[in-house]
Amino acid sequence: MTTSRNSDTEKSDNGNNGAAPDWDAVRTAILGEMLELVPFGGWTVDVLRRAAIEAGYDRAAQRQAFPRGVIDVISWYSHVADEVMTGQLAEADLSSLKVREKITLAVRLRIEALSETKDAARRAAGFLSLPTHAPSGAHFVYRTVDAMWRAVGDTSTDFNFYTKRTLLAGVYSTTLMHWFSDRSEESADTWAFLDRRIENVMQIEKTKGKLREQFKHMPDPFSFLADITSGRPRR
Repeated sequence: MTTSRNSDTEKSDNGNNGAAPDWDAVRTAILGEMLELVPFGGWTVDVLRRAAIEAGYDRAAQRQAFPRGVIDVISWYSHVADEVMTGQLAEADLSSLKVREKITLAVRLRIEALSETKDAARRAAGFLSLPTHAPSGAHFVYRTVDAMWRAVGDTSTDFNFYTKRTLLAGVYSTTLMHWFSDRSEESADTWAFLDRRIENVMQIEKTKGKLREQFKHMPDPFSFLADITSGRPRR
């Protein structure tokens, strides 16, 4: 896919007018070219430079669009897939779905957003697994699962906010890894795997609920320890 610059952006690059370039458009154009090249050359600086040239941008524009280089391109790639997923969820009728069904749909839509660039996505995951890039990879996953929860209407602000995202990060990441090696028709094995992972999480939530119910009538162990160490009598 070759995307050329629009005239306004080109003029701005050459300093012929004061219009600011549409940097999102620049990023998307370069990303489009890079996704065509990554299966052959990987996520490298050289491939990024070639992609920028193919998209019609010079080195200065490339650096402005992606200051940190390849990691910023992958960040944009992830962001675009998040936007596709949230856009599709916004158009879907979620009113009759249970929470687990909404989240299952969100994970599936997010993975399907990568279906046309599966090899590039697999290589990106490998790139992000390197120790120097792992923090960025974790940030991208958090951003994705946060977008999923918000898209299905989650409004939690307490401890559940973090536990929901932590659990979903595990579900999403393992399902994505499964999908990378899935050769079944229409990724049927991946969606079955996703259903099992969601079921596991639901069992964990049920267990947590039962434990909270059981322990709420028990004395506070920390209060008990404080009493016996201070010599205060128990009531």
